[in-house]
Amino acid sequence: MKVKIQTMLGDIVVRLYDETPIHRDNFVKLVKEGYYDGTLFHRVIKNFMIQGGDPDSKGAPAGKMLGVGGPDYTLEAEIKDNLYHKRGALAAARQGDEVNPERRSSGSQFYIVWGQTYNEGQLKQFSKQLKMQKIQSAFNQLAMQHHDEIMQMRRERNRAGLQELQDKLAAEAEAQVSGDGLSEEQMKIYSTIGGTPHLDGQYTVFGEVEEGLDVVEMIQGTATGRADRPVDDIEMRLSVIE
Repeated sequence: MKVKIQTMLGDIVVRLYDETPIHRDNFVKLVKEGYYDGTLFHRVIKNFMIQGGDPDSKGAPAGKMLGVGGPDYTLEAEIKDNLYHKRGALAAARQGDEVNPERRSSGSQFYIVWGQTYNEGQLKQFSKQLKMQKIQSAFNQLAMQHHDEIMQMRRERNRAGLQELQDKLAAEAEAQVSGDGLSEEQMKIYSTIGGTPHLDGQYTVFGEVEEGLDVVEMIQGTATGRADRPVDDIEMRLSVIE
């Protein structure tokens, strides 16, 4: 399935991944409803990404703060190891972990990655951080499965039992996460084509740009003002083309 994003600077064609059906189907539904037509790329950060999909950006006057609008629902995360933040990746925006520990996606807001290229040392550090994040996530899931047992030991103030269980779950979590944080393919892509590896494992990537990466480059290089909003509005109209 493909979607065309028409802007005054040119068209961008994105291909949606079948591996993320919740996000694919929601995006197509909103596109067909005309939900995005007239919205803006309201947040643009050079050498990072371009973001849009806020319905409050339609006809928004200069200086209006944008970025919190959307439908009255969020989407279940579909974070996959093989779908990552290479240049041109299409991903779903979301609220931060402190209020959104399940990393559920915005119902409408999305971003397209530009990013930059990284050297081997930088990528090894990102890889280490990503692996630690995966281990922590696995540990949290295991802890949820033992919630009642943990609460009982807390009530009993069984510190020895809690420590023993924590050590056991930590070992299980580490055993579940094999290999490095970043794959060889990711290391190659991020060192040559570029992207934003620090976002991997954090946000759902559900598509990629097939045509119009030069348009993404023009948009991400545009002049911006307060809250990273482009000085000159960049409206979009979206249509399903395949």
